[in-house]
Amino acid sequence: MQIKQTSKSKIKHEYSVTMTAQEVDAKINEKLQEIGKTIKMPGFRPGKVPVNILRSKYGKAVMGEVLEKVVDESIIKTVNENELRPAMQPKVEVKAFSEENGLECTMEFELLPEFDLVDFSSVKLKKLVSKPQPKDIEETMKRISSTNKETKVIEKKRKSKTGDIVVIDFDGSVNGEKKPGMKAENFHLELGSKSFVDNFEDQLTGTKEGDHVTVKVTFPDNYAHAGLRSAKAVFEVDVKEIREAVEIEFNDEFAKKFGFDSIEKLQEAIKEQMTGEYEKLSRMDIKRKLLDALDAKHDFDAPQGMVDAEFFSIWQQLKGKAHPEDPRVKASKDAETDAGTKKENEEYRTIAKRRVKLGLVLAEAGRVNKIEITNHELQQAVVAEARRYPGQEAKVFEFYKNTPHALEALKAPIYEDKVVDFIIGKAKVDEKEVSVEELTKAVEDIGDEI
Repeated sequence: MQIKQTSKSKIKHEYSVTMTAQEVDAKINEKLQEIGKTIKMPGFRPGKVPVNILRSKYGKAVMGEVLEKVVDESIIKTVNENELRPAMQPKVEVKAFSEENGLECTMEFELLPEFDLVDFSSVKLKKLVSKPQPKDIEETMKRISSTNKETKVIEKKRKSKTGDIVVIDFDGSVNGEKKPGMKAENFHLELGSKSFVDNFEDQLTGTKEGDHVTVKVTFPDNYAHAGLRSAKAVFEVDVKEIREAVEIEFNDEFAKKFGFDSIEKLQEAIKEQMTGEYEKLSRMDIKRKLLDALDAKHDFDAPQGMVDAEFFSIWQQLKGKAHPEDPRVKASKDAETDAGTKKENEEYRTIAKRRVKLGLVLAEAGRVNKIEITNHELQQAVVAEARRYPGQEAKVFEFYKNTPHALEALKAPIYEDKVVDFIIGKAKVDEKEVSVEELTKAVEDIGDEI
């Protein structure tokens, strides 16, 4: 095999690769001997079929596999001998391949850019932090109590009003036909909750215990049950009771309903949970600021092939579809043709460049500082993924065991987080305490660029 460089620039190297007919012939024989170990032919023991007979029967069939193998070997040899750092798989063009003429192909490598990492200790970041306030904890308890309301029958007979709970029997029909799910007894309906369709609840507001009401409604166009979409329905409703919510007292008895010994224990649990949520928001904000700083402090051109692939990926996610073509080849052309406006195109291409650039910076920071993912961390990630599918944990474990690329995809965010944490640990970080509203607003303002 002969490898000759035909073109060289800072970001791109091109090579021609040739193999003689004799070299190709040897690779074909090697492949035929490999398959001959298992092939059974009349008159020969397994593994004893002569190569010339195998060639006559299987020679043309193995040519594709031989070509793939020699191309892969030539890529590896080219990379190793020239100490290349390819950004992606090279573009390969096979110009000739046969037993008579050997192999002739060209390879175009787009290289990773060379750049110096900024001194991370020179990076200055402001970290927004927020702490749960007593009013926040009380509001959370109110929300908890709202989903576990206790009610009582109203003491003084009166008409129902918004906020009351009416206990009703109802039986509905569409064009006189009874439909499944349109009948119930002793149903507790909170007036004003908008839990029933159309203005169902409004027609029960102002009723008294013992009233019979004919309620007429129209189901929405997007109703979950396809057979009831846009349907006009009639419900015969009997109002059996009118109840009102009992004011909740936040005491030990209230806490025990949720498995806590005292109201203090419940408040501590809520505070701990809120603290964790606020810390996640805080980290999202400082990560965005770090990436902004790294973007500003590193000046190099991202490999065009990687940018095209990322741009294509962004566009396909927006369009909600997959594409069978190799993104390196058609990413830019297809996506730009598909794009709604030139402005959109430029916007998402800018995002793609930023993502590729920052990905390279983080990868280089991880490489230089020997940051690695431990087996324990990877196992924890698989376990966390399995917990998302109760009852199917074994299948999830088996999937990741047998699907290397899925496992690699699981590694990527873990690795990125480790590198980000490492850099933040080296940077100069000043904390600023803000309200949770300010922290939430800061995180909401984070765009797609990260």
